[in-house]
Parts: sequence; structure tokens; C-alpha cells
Amino acid sequence: MATAIFLIFAALAVICGLNVVLRRHPIASALWLIGVMVSLAVLYGLLGAHFLAAAQVIVYAGAIMVLFVMVIMLVNAGAEQSSTASRMASFLGLPLLAGLLAVLGYVLWRAAPLAAAAKPKGTARDVGLALFQTYLLPFEITSILVLIAILGAVVLAYREKD
Repeated sequence: MATAIFLIFAALAVICGLNVVLRRHPIASALWLIGVMVSLAVLYGLLGAHFLAAAQVIVYAGAIMVLFVMVIMLVNAGAEQSSTASRMASFLGLPLLAGLLAVLGYVLWRAAPLAAAAKPKGTARDVGLALFQTYLLPFEITSILVLIAILGAVVLAYREKD
């Protein structure tokens, strides 16, 4: 039963991820990204990381996505204009994708024994200690970057009204 749920939500995450990239309107892409985040939360739950699953829904699918949609609406981004594909992108796209998949496959193949031997640490206490002791500086830098992005969106929206 767990394998079937995993396959369903993994496929759903991939389909939603493809729609994030393929949609021309930014709001539609943001809504598909919520589907990716919720699918990932279910996958985290299947792995036994219930705190991480709840944080995924509350923080990413909730708060961060509201922030994304708000910034998109402040900037007043319309649908993406269609353009002709560049010759360089169509010439190099598939070989670079094949190279990326080969490197990713090699890294996953080499990391498989390490992942099997790792002990899971996903309790709320472990996450809290790591976030506010080990990774406090990157956490604060990320919050400052999000604040700067919000201010930049407000400034861009204010300039367009003039």
C-alpha cells in the first residue's frame, strides 16, 4: 500500500513540477508549485519524517507560496511572451541534459551505500537544534534575502504606477 501511495505522489510531484516550468502565466506556475510542495509533504510523511511533512505544508505550501503570489501580483507580471527558440539552446539542450542526468546518476549510485548506512534523525528536537545552533547564520541570511526580495517587489510595483 505504501509503495502505491509513493508512486502516485511521486508521479504527481513530477507532473506538477513539469507544469511549473511549462505554464506561461506566473500565477499558474505558482499554483502548480503548491502541488509539488504538498506531494513532497506526503512523501516525507511516508518516510516517517512527520515533522518535516508538517513544516513543508505550513512553511512552504502555505507561507512561502503566499509570499510568491503576493510578489507576482505586486509586480503585475503578465503571461510570458512566446519567442522563437534560439539555435544554441536547441543544439546544446539535449546533450547537456544527458550529461546532467549521467552525473546525477553516478552521484546517486555512489551515495547509495552511504544512504543505507545513515541513521535517520528527523525529530522536532533534532531539526530545531540544527536550525538554531548549527545553521543559525544561513537561516538569518535567508530571512534577510526574503525581506530584500519583498522590498524589491514593492519598489518595482510602485515605479510602475508612476
